[in-house]
Amino acid sequence: MNKMASKSTQNILRATYSAPDAEPFTYELPVPAPASASPADKVASLARLRATITQVQADINRQLTANMEADKSRDAASSGKPVVDDEKEEENYGEEVVAEDD
Repeated sequence: MNKMASKSTQNILRATYSAPDAEPFTYELPVPAPASASPADKVASLARLRATITQVQADINRQLTANMEADKSRDAASSGKPVVDDEKEEENYGEEVVAEDD
């Protein structure tokens, strides 16, 4: 008797982030087990797992980016210095920047 085929299990992919100065967050997404022990079902299950991991990674990256932006804003407010525009800095990297008149 094939135990895998007779038992439908739901695995959970869980990723937890915590840092001293940040609110911890956890992502949990279900990852169904293969329907059977057949190679085709295992391949399909691994494909679903990979897609789930990619989704979790994207969600975590968005959360970490938001945390970094909040940290920069908080640091700028406490130091009195303006917030640096990272996109503009990257665009002008290695270039001579001429001050723009407003």
